[in-house]
Amino acid sequence: METTKTLTFYTPKLPSGNGAIFVDTGISAGFPSPVDDFSESRISLDDELIKNKDTTFYAKVKGQSMIGAGLDDNDLLVIDRSLAPTNNKIAVCFLDGEFTVKRLRVEKNEVWLQPENPNYPIINITKENDFMVWGIVTNVIKKV
Repeated sequence: METTKTLTFYTPKLPSGNGAIFVDTGISAGFPSPVDDFSESRISLDDELIKNKDTTFYAKVKGQSMIGAGLDDNDLLVIDRSLAPTNNKIAVCFLDGEFTVKRLRVEKNEVWLQPENPNYPIINITKENDFMVWGIVTNVIKKV
């Protein structure tokens, strides 16, 4: 585990058990559905959320700059370092000695880091910046 001002990083543990019980009924968010025909099996969230185990990390969000994208303070991000950074992806970036999570905007020869909260400024990446796209956010895990 490593902590910065904006993110706390974790490495996924290899599954040690069979995973949690998965009820395969399709839980209705509208009208209730009958429970007669449900089946249960085991599911591993690592298997469901991680495609590249060697290059995937977890990090907790600190702050409110991405609330418009549904990333809230203390949400757990799933980050894949093997994915190519492309326009409009949400990325974890290393910028001038700190980590940040923002939406990538790539236009012509310019890169911008776009927050999803109007209270935060858009960041234009220049040659003077120490900048690297560290990984691409693939999933977010929320507590309710």
